[in-house]
Amino acid sequence: MLTVDDVLKQVGEFGWFQKQTFLILCLLSAAFAPIYVGIVFLAFTPDHRCRSPGVAELSRRCGWSLAEELNYTVPGPGPESQCLRYEVDWNQSTLGCLDPLASLATNGSPLPLGPCEQGWVYDTPGSSIVTEFNLVCDDSWKVDLFQSCVNLGFFLGSLGVGYIADRFGRKVCLLATTLACASLGVLTAVAPDYTSLLIFRLLQGLVSKGSWMAGYTLITEFVGLGYRRTVAILYQMAFTVGLVLLSGLAYILPHWRWLQLAVSLPIFLLLFRFWFVPESPRWLLSQKRNTEAIKIMDHIAQKNGKLPPADLKMLSLEEDVTEKLSPSFIDLFRTPNLRKYTFILMYLWFTSSVVYQGLIMHVGATGGNLYLDFLYSALVEFPAGFIILVTIDRFGRRYPLATSNLAAGLACFLMIFIPHDLPWLNIMVACVGRMGITIVFQMVCLVNAELFPTFIRNLGMMVCSSLCDLGGVLTPFLVFRLMEVWQGSPLILFAALGLVAGGMTLLLPETKGVTLPETIEDAENLQRKAKPKENKIYLQVQTSELNTQAAERDASQGTAQQKILGKAPEEGFRWRGCCFFSL
Repeated sequence: MLTVDDVLKQVGEFGWFQKQTFLILCLLSAAFAPIYVGIVFLAFTPDHRCRSPGVAELSRRCGWSLAEELNYTVPGPGPESQCLRYEVDWNQSTLGCLDPLASLATNGSPLPLGPCEQGWVYDTPGSSIVTEFNLVCDDSWKVDLFQSCVNLGFFLGSLGVGYIADRFGRKVCLLATTLACASLGVLTAVAPDYTSLLIFRLLQGLVSKGSWMAGYTLITEFVGLGYRRTVAILYQMAFTVGLVLLSGLAYILPHWRWLQLAVSLPIFLLLFRFWFVPESPRWLLSQKRNTEAIKIMDHIAQKNGKLPPADLKMLSLEEDVTEKLSPSFIDLFRTPNLRKYTFILMYLWFTSSVVYQGLIMHVGATGGNLYLDFLYSALVEFPAGFIILVTIDRFGRRYPLATSNLAAGLACFLMIFIPHDLPWLNIMVACVGRMGITIVFQMVCLVNAELFPTFIRNLGMMVCSSLCDLGGVLTPFLVFRLMEVWQGSPLILFAALGLVAGGMTLLLPETKGVTLPETIEDAENLQRKAKPKENKIYLQVQTSELNTQAAERDASQGTAQQKILGKAPEEGFRWRGCCFFSL
């Protein structure tokens, strides 16, 4: 029986066809970065103060500098300077240029303060949704809602889009979601008000993550076993490239509408190339569409300059199925091991999202240059990817994943005790935590794809990663509400989540060097395959001269040798011709 991995070994596990397809899909991964973290630039909150009629004219008449204007006309530092104003008529002719409020104060009593009724003045040459829709002070929670909406879209879309990819194919899902994502990105850029902005953002979240995950699943199913983990990691590193490019693009285009258009319009160009990307042969086989799968494998062979195997027509799943396999949510919980994988992966996705986004928000509260801080935090993710490439073959998946979770949790715990007068140390430890949780983010996606069988692989990834989106919905509110209690409170939460995740990871099987499971039975047996292999015992027999006496003698010898290993025949060996094979 010929499997997809068998054919890829002959026609090229990572030939010209796979390289070309991989580079195209990497563009999609990079384009997803502005959707996921574009909030940093689309909704940045600059320094601001209440707009008071007459202040600008008085400042011009008196020749004040900006610092003098703020000192004379704005209440003291802190929230008062941003959300309250002096209830003063600044058009009075009696106001002097030197401490104009002194003549208005009676008996040394402070002047009354009131809300910003005339809007705000923002100290920025650009614009954001905050400056355009005045999402500050009492309305500052609307910025959190804006980010939560896209994560809510990710969460809801994970369920539906994952089913579409497994039911109707990876390519159909890729084309439909990419078109919708680009269109909604443009609509977001021209949204006339905050309400429509939320609606378009929510809808874009519904389809954008599905597009990214469909591309991820597609490329991992096109390459052979030897390159699967490499392309999976590099596909996610393309997301990091998108982060780096986003910081430069945001610097060039400081106005949020132009920035949103700049990151949305190029996605339309990807559609023309995606049209020529074939369907996954693994998915076609799971749907009993063997003829189409054979044609695609033949096409891959031609593109790679290889001859297809003579028995290509025998291509099928590793375990043949008697009927077409249809994905179902129940399949994720049907068997004990799959049920365990699903729950653990859900927790890992949730933890990675909360800690990843939470660290960005927590470090961002320290201030600094928005563009440089974002760039530095993005660059930290590159060594994380290389660490995975170096360690994953040597140590497998499970131990690096567990260690990274523990490192992220420990870094968050240590940050609690770092004094405020050592900001450089706080940033360094935070970068260690960011690197650790980035490794987790990249590896959990790889492990997720390797634990589920083909016909529910995309569904399994989408359902489990939906907890990542749920974490994204909760993170803005968790972080900022906990910081109101104590600034270190979120770090306690991050540390606890990371340390527990490190322990739970050890309950998963090792998938290093294991063929992608094609059926539920394959996935269920991963735990057994992960155990160390027993020594194989070869018996020298001549099958053409076997008789009853020789068979009994050989069987007796086999039993004696197995006793030396401390294992009885019925405890794990199966007779196959002249050999005992470890199960």
